[in-house]
Amino acid sequence: MAAMLKVLDPTAPLERSTLAAQPSLPRLRGAVVGFIDNSKPNFDHLADALTDLLSERCGVRSVIKRRKRAASVPAPDEVLDELAGQCDLVITGSGD
Repeated sequence: MAAMLKVLDPTAPLERSTLAAQPSLPRLRGAVVGFIDNSKPNFDHLADALTDLLSERCGVRSVIKRRKRAASVPAPDEVLDELAGQCDLVITGSGD
């Protein structure tokens, strides 16, 4: 008898409509950059270091950081809407 293998898909279902690709930013100077921290260890340290680098070397105007309650859940719509409305660029990351 052949063995059965059960495959699980770990991705969350897409709850938001797909967004059209946006053009690249011509430069970061004056931009507002957002970070979505997935709440894993050490991403906050990476985001802090990137904030310093982006501010000092690239001249970003400001950085907005938001933290998800857990890595396994999507960011709330309110957070996504806030960042989409205020940021020129959003970086989402993973730590460990």
